[in-house]
Amino acid sequence: MVVPKAKVALSTASVYPENTAAAFEIAGRLGYDGVEVMVWTDPVSQDVDALRRLSDYHQVPILAVHAPCLLITQRVWGTDPWQKLERARVAAEKLGASTVVVHPPFRWQRQYARDFVRGIWQMANETDVRFAVENMYPWRYRDREVAAYSPDWDPTEEDYRHFTIDLSHVATSRADALAMLDRMGDRLGHVHLADGSGSAKDEHLIPGRGTQPCAELLERLAGNGFDGHVVLEVNTRRSPGPVEREADLAEALAFTRLNLATAARMPDSVSEGRS
Repeated sequence: MVVPKAKVALSTASVYPENTAAAFEIAGRLGYDGVEVMVWTDPVSQDVDALRRLSDYHQVPILAVHAPCLLITQRVWGTDPWQKLERARVAAEKLGASTVVVHPPFRWQRQYARDFVRGIWQMANETDVRFAVENMYPWRYRDREVAAYSPDWDPTEEDYRHFTIDLSHVATSRADALAMLDRMGDRLGHVHLADGSGSAKDEHLIPGRGTQPCAELLERLAGNGFDGHVVLEVNTRRSPGPVEREADLAEALAFTRLNLATAARMPDSVSEGRS
């Protein structure tokens, strides 16, 4: 068996309602390769020095920083969206993280949305940190669909240097995950692994519990020599307690590692000899 270079990380959002510090402890105990820090209302997630201490204490590297792009984080690190991305870049550089995950702008962020594609390129040219723009989804209410993101919820419609693919978001958008993977091609820099059933709600299920081709996507990454990060960004808030939450996160890690492993390719001469 050949295991690719891709590291498997735990998003700190995956332990909610537990906090950022708990995510480091759980990631270390279960054997994750690192964490992705979701910058949100938890003060520790916003504090570079506190994050460095947690990383050092638990011996868990910080592989990525998720910029505060959610509705609930509109005032985290100020209200200027470009300032948020700048602070995320600085945090990533100081913490040794290789990637900043960023969402497309909301449509009501008009000036930010107009400048977003050009601005992301400019920021990417100023650092070795990857700005990986994540696929989102249309908002749905009953039979109505609302385009909440601009330029589009599907970042492959634009020219970005790096992408993040999120399979829960793919499920919610009712798109084809493998077709999106193909469109991203070698610009895929980051993966948010979670499952979904196609519900209008962004579910972030444990991989294997929904309808998304999680296993096939991981096998393709392994076959293509993907060397980015695969981050488990799952919803465990309905877990009855910490023991069950940790069991779910252990299952997610095992699923990911198992499906990232791929049989070594045989030389053509050997393959021909067996035919």
